[in-house]
Amino acid sequence: MLPACRTAGDECAIPPFDLPPRDVAGVTDALQEFQGLLHDCFPRSEPRAHFFDSMVGHLSPLARKSSEPMALRVPGGSVRGLQRFLREVPWDEEHMRWIYPQLVSDELGTPDGVLLFDETGFVKKGPASVGVGRQSCGTLGKVENGQVGVLAG
Repeated sequence: MLPACRTAGDECAIPPFDLPPRDVAGVTDALQEFQGLLHDCFPRSEPRAHFFDSMVGHLSPLARKSSEPMALRVPGGSVRGLQRFLREVPWDEEHMRWIYPQLVSDELGTPDGVLLFDETGFVKKGPASVGVGRQSCGTLGKVENGQVGVLAG
């Protein structure tokens, strides 16, 4: 049976966001640790706080993930502050570009490890597979019945 959806009536319904608290226990601590690794990429403490609020907002069950609902969800959050952070505050992009690959390398466990994401179209015939529809199928180079998936390897 299919789960109840948050967007009833839509062609591509979004499943409900109903994770039990035990499944996300410790995620705030993990986000704070991640933010600490990028501490030097922001010139002041306020942008660091807004960076954290933005991460929390994007992982929240909010229906709209724009700056206003995200800022209002955080205790003491500032809508104007978060908007300014996203629009105007300078980030040390060079330093971030140096740190981030190091973090990925640490997770992959080998200096020459690679993580690839690839969108691939699969030809499908018949109605028995989920998501089959007429769409661009890269393997054929034309519009055909198929599924499109994003693969990680």
